[in-house]
Amino acid sequence: MPPARQRADRRRRPLVDSADSATRSFFAVVAPGLASCTAQELRDLGLPGTTDIGGVAFEGGQRQLYQANLHLRTASRVLVRAGEFYAAAFAELRKKAGRLAWESYLRPGQPVAIHTTCHKSKLYHSDAVSERVAAAIGDRLGQAPASQPGAPDSDTPAAQLVVVRLVRDLCTISVDSSGALLHQRGYRLATAKAPLRETLAAGMLLASGWDRRAPLLDPFCGSGTIPIEAALVAQHIAPGRARTFAFMDWPDYEASQWQLVLAEAEAGVVSSGWPRLLASDRDAGAIEASQANAARAGVAEAIEFSCRAISAIEPPPEPGWVVTNPPYGARLSGPHDLRNLYAQFGQVLRRRCAGWRVAFLSADARLQASTGLKFDDERTLPLSNGGLRVNLMQADVPATMAAP
Repeated sequence: MPPARQRADRRRRPLVDSADSATRSFFAVVAPGLASCTAQELRDLGLPGTTDIGGVAFEGGQRQLYQANLHLRTASRVLVRAGEFYAAAFAELRKKAGRLAWESYLRPGQPVAIHTTCHKSKLYHSDAVSERVAAAIGDRLGQAPASQPGAPDSDTPAAQLVVVRLVRDLCTISVDSSGALLHQRGYRLATAKAPLRETLAAGMLLASGWDRRAPLLDPFCGSGTIPIEAALVAQHIAPGRARTFAFMDWPDYEASQWQLVLAEAEAGVVSSGWPRLLASDRDAGAIEASQANAARAGVAEAIEFSCRAISAIEPPPEPGWVVTNPPYGARLSGPHDLRNLYAQFGQVLRRRCAGWRVAFLSADARLQASTGLKFDDERTLPLSNGGLRVNLMQADVPATMAAP
């Protein structure tokens, strides 16, 4: 088919409005490296998805949207695909965007934050595209919204986020259902140095293969994010149970459906028989912060906190997992100062955690090599921590050396 005919056929493609039926298209936005973890979480919820650049696409109704926001531990936010259509002119963009069911997500005049990206499209000026979409919302609702630039990575959005993406003239418009990023569980008010996001901590646990029954140890616990997330996982506590979401302000919000989803999640909480979770740090202030955070999360009784150096850890005799985020120099000190620490880390693991599995973040190959451990390249997972490229390194600690 000639290119001109292909373009004409694309222009005639019918506008897709995800609010026209009970089943909608969703997209779980995920930090680099965590898409496979989020995809598995969705499968566990009975929501098979398709991994794509930046996240996982899946489908469902209101109930599934509420479940995803409540239960996903590794996603950053959940978008609703409001519509998709081709547009090569501003008038066409405004007309087609105005056909979307904005009344499902917004009230007349409600402030919106529009984040637009354009790639290989005739409409390449993102600010102008955002202006037309805002005007289209006003056309549909009868009152133009107060519009402001959108920031999809904002921790505390001040307005309803609308995400517009133009790729080769195909316009995809999405509405954020989460509000504050999903890593904000509501428990981490006290922080130590270089805090780890909750979504990344959960991803480390899932990627490590921890079976939720064996002991788990974090000897560099900082503000306690990894052991707290482990306790939430082990007790089947939904990570979003203590927070609010953007969809709760939508005109089509079904409070009774949300209460049902929340009640089902609460009924699944495990109240006993937890695995041993041990968390330690040489910084007394970090331990105080960890304990305060664990108390807010409702899991203080499930975690054994102690202030001690790596050389003083006392793991239980049965094999388990070490999942941790040791200092790697990017924020705390230079990498050359940490080689001795990593060498000691490896020695302590071989002496006291023989037969255990270890997973930790590393930003420097020289540091991870200092541990003397043999890492499994197939289980190495590239991730991002606060914008810094890191790897989740995994190894089996040799079981030939007995504890002293």
